[in-house]
Amino acid sequence: MREKKLKPKRLIDINPFLPKKINLFFRPRFRFPFLKSLKIILATLTVFLFLSGAQAPIISNSISSAQTSRSPEEERIILQQQLKELEKQMEDYQNQIEAYQAKGKSLKNEIAILNAKIQKLNLQIKAIEINLANLEKEINTTQKKINATEIKLANQKQALAYSLQSIYETDNKSLTEIVLAHQQISDFFRSLNNMMLVQQALKTNVDKIIKLREDLIDQKQELALEKTDVENLKAYQEAQKQNLATTKIAKDNLLKITKGKESEYQKLLKNTQETAAQIRSRIFELLGGGELTFEKAFEYARLAEQATGVKAALILAVLDRETLLGKNVGRCNYKEAMHPNEKPIFLDLTKTLNIDPESVTVSCPNQDGYYGGAMGPAQFLPSTWKKYQERISQITHHNPPSPWNNADAFVATALYLKDAGGDSSSLADQRAAAAKYYAGNRWQRYLWTYGDRVVTTAQRFQKDIDILTKNGS
Repeated sequence: MREKKLKPKRLIDINPFLPKKINLFFRPRFRFPFLKSLKIILATLTVFLFLSGAQAPIISNSISSAQTSRSPEEERIILQQQLKELEKQMEDYQNQIEAYQAKGKSLKNEIAILNAKIQKLNLQIKAIEINLANLEKEINTTQKKINATEIKLANQKQALAYSLQSIYETDNKSLTEIVLAHQQISDFFRSLNNMMLVQQALKTNVDKIIKLREDLIDQKQELALEKTDVENLKAYQEAQKQNLATTKIAKDNLLKITKGKESEYQKLLKNTQETAAQIRSRIFELLGGGELTFEKAFEYARLAEQATGVKAALILAVLDRETLLGKNVGRCNYKEAMHPNEKPIFLDLTKTLNIDPESVTVSCPNQDGYYGGAMGPAQFLPSTWKKYQERISQITHHNPPSPWNNADAFVATALYLKDAGGDSSSLADQRAAAAKYYAGNRWQRYLWTYGDRVVTTAQRFQKDIDILTKNGS
């Protein structure tokens, strides 16, 4: 059973001049005695001018005396306009970065192709060098064959000359000399016939050797021509390789320049994003949100505790887990992070609050869900905020309440925790309420992770609260 709903406590016993209803924006003001001080200054100035006889100074028309400081609403509108301009600059920078990245990718591909061509040429040149070495060996072998053939040819020529000389000498002998030299005349003719056969054989060998020599010389010439062609091909491949290497160096330099330009735009984009983040933070502050000190956060939590019965320490612990007490309210745009069903409710809410939906950020999708889109310090989804905004308004008197307003956010957290049983003094109930705050119907699987961490943090915060309460009393 849940305890009976506690009514908000009144602060009349603290300060009788406060309104009877809780005002979460009440701050003591220091009143400066302006009129009295002005009279003293004017009187002093009159005496000084009278004694010195000097003329009164003339006020420059360049500064308007009617100029006053801007209201928070005017400042927020101006900041939203500046934010739009910065977002346009960021988009331009991003386009430049993507253009240089695309160019860089193209250059990388071209350089990779050039490297492949150079490697291919290296292999081709290596093959040509091997071919040249083989040709050189063949030419040398052919030359050796030519030399051997020429030696054979010289020997055959010498034998042939000897044979011819013998025939010539025989032809010049008389019949008497021939008969005396041979026992029978038939021996002479047999010897002469053998000599003729030898001569014919020698002539045939000489012709073969001459033909072989001519073939070898032709082969040598062909090998020499082929060697010249291969050497010319090698020279061409070397020149092509040099051209590719020169082109590659130029592409490498261009790639370095491109990366440098990309780096420059990355820096500009980073600076612009930081400026935009500062403007968003300022807009959030003007909406009533922003990072809080623990003391200030405790003030909001204590007032929410008085209205709901949920302990301030538990409220602080939940908001500390959600956004570090308003420090981290999300970094994503609603278009990318939010569920499609939540977007119309979000746009309707921002329109009602007169807030540019592009000027505020929401939570990004996390590891436990497909979508983000939670808003403000309390990290409520638009549909959940819509369910609670009437009850929030009854306590803070903001109509409509804003999820980016600290006062509204603290009360929203307290109301949700109360509905989840967090107003109980039982640590088990508080642990369950924290888990339900984080995961809704799936709260049981986060009971001893998120829920337990919140309760542990709440116990630590309670010690700080006790010190603050003791020092303040």
